[in-house]
Amino acid sequence: MFSYTYVDVQAGDNTPMSANQVFKNLSEPVRVTHVRLFEGETDGTLYAITGWNGEGPCDVFAVQVEDSSAGAAYLVFGGDQGVRLRPAASTALWSLYDPEQFGETHLVLADLADIVTA
Repeated sequence: MFSYTYVDVQAGDNTPMSANQVFKNLSEPVRVTHVRLFEGETDGTLYAITGWNGEGPCDVFAVQVEDSSAGAAYLVFGGDQGVRLRPAASTALWSLYDPEQFGETHLVLADLADIVTA
């Protein structure tokens, strides 16, 4: 039997965007510490990642889900305010006010190789 992951994030201090989506799981969720994002670079950039809720950092997870365009993808999700990312080499504390950090409602990544699990 399949289970589902619900992403329900309202716009706020972490991200100006909202998301309300349901994903059909193809695997069990695993805890995540880093993700690689491709923003025009050929090698991508590695980021530390945390979930974010009203009290600050929380766990973040990845789960393989059905994807209408690719067949399957990896959903990376966190707290009720989404996920927060910072450069992997950063030693700064997690903060809404650090200009090197940014928030997202969630991420959908094509390749498991771009996800570092705990």
